Amino acid sequence: MNIEIVDNALTPEIYIDVRKQVNFKYYEYDDVKIALKNSLYSVVIFDDGKPIGISRVVGDGRIVFFIKDVVVVPEYQKLKVGSMLMNRIEQYLSNAACDGAYIGLMSTPGQTEFYKKFGFIERPTDEFGPGMVKYHSK
Repeated sequence: MNIEIVDNALTPEIYIDVRKQVNFKYYEYDDVKIALKNSLYSVVIFDDGKPIGISRVVGDGRIVFFIKDVVVVPEYQKLKVGSMLMNRIEQYLSNAACDGAYIGLMSTPGQTEFYKKFGFIERPTDEFGPGMVKYHSK
């Protein structure tokens, strides 16, 4: 493997292609373009120039951050690419987040143990209620 980790290199083409490989929800190109423009940070991992992993961070840039789209193409899963993505995100957050900042994410099924290695907790707990989500439809 010839791995290269590149900050803020996520393009709509890469985003759509990598998500398609893991059967994640499809979004229209123009919608992805706006979403990426409004992201705080993104990271792409390449192997010999081929995108093999992506992730991005959204939020207000200081108090609230949400990790989105941690995606690794199938043939590179279980090879620490996800950990490389998360480590890079952690570096970004260590510089951007204030003390006590809220950093959230929604785990895909079966991945909670992966995120626990980075200090995330499963909800609900005695202190925190369950995470919730709503998808907008027109």
